[in-house]
Amino acid sequence: MEIRTMRAFVAVVEEQGLSAAARRLHISQPALSQTMGALEREFGVKLLTRSTTGVRATEAGLALLTEARAVLVRYDQALAAMEARSAAAATTLRLGIPVELPADLLSRALLDLATAYPGTRVQAQHLSTADQLVALHRNELDLGLLRSRPLDKDFDAMLVVEEPLGALLVADRATGPAGPQGIRLEALTGLDWVGFPRSGSPAWYDEVAAILRNHGIDPGPVVNDGPLIADVKLASVSGGQAFTLVPAGWSQPLPDIVGWFPLVGDPIVRRTWAVWKADSHRRDLGHLIAALDRPAARQPR
Repeated sequence: MEIRTMRAFVAVVEEQGLSAAARRLHISQPALSQTMGALEREFGVKLLTRSTTGVRATEAGLALLTEARAVLVRYDQALAAMEARSAAAATTLRLGIPVELPADLLSRALLDLATAYPGTRVQAQHLSTADQLVALHRNELDLGLLRSRPLDKDFDAMLVVEEPLGALLVADRATGPAGPQGIRLEALTGLDWVGFPRSGSPAWYDEVAAILRNHGIDPGPVVNDGPLIADVKLASVSGGQAFTLVPAGWSQPLPDIVGWFPLVGDPIVRRTWAVWKADSHRRDLGHLIAALDRPAARQPR
């Protein structure tokens, strides 16, 4: 016996008539009559007696009524429990963040989201582009901020920031090559590039490596270890034989001997894309995406 049939039987007994029960259930009376007939045939006993005064439950019908009511109560409780869990899950927006994201990019958008949707809790975690893409496929993230735009048609994407990268290196190494507009990328030939692991963002790594090669710089062996922390980058650069690429206003304090120099012509631009499932219908997610798309958020370029 299906839940809808059980609910129909209870309605007939409580309303003491097929017409009233049909109106309560928003179905036709003939359809309800057929359902009751099929139910009696299923159990092989008479469940209802019909008279000019209405419909009454037989002894077998009363037994079924007691059990049906108990089942429906538990069924409705189960639905309510799952709906409550679904509502709680819907108020958590899971966000993936790469390293070295511009400080104001998210703060403005999240403040806007908190004002519009005070019940939404943002759960953010630092993940590489590759790890975010996996999490998005598994529905473990609602929004990812990736260094490359995925080609998968399951996702929508929006460019949220472009950051021209400059070079961090020992200032003495840039004394000659640096001009009013910065340093030319090919002037860094002979220095080692302190990069990032290819496994974290293969497309972005390949783009940077190709640009370096086109300017006569050997990017060195492919690195597939974890991301380099800022202190390790600075220590490598401070030795005088290496450079690294970071945007203007890099958040880490620099040693006195290290300087940041813009690259003439901005040959290397780091892009960050907001990526989400194309079939998502969450309004709070849509609001956050719209906030990221505003000129105040799309900085610094």
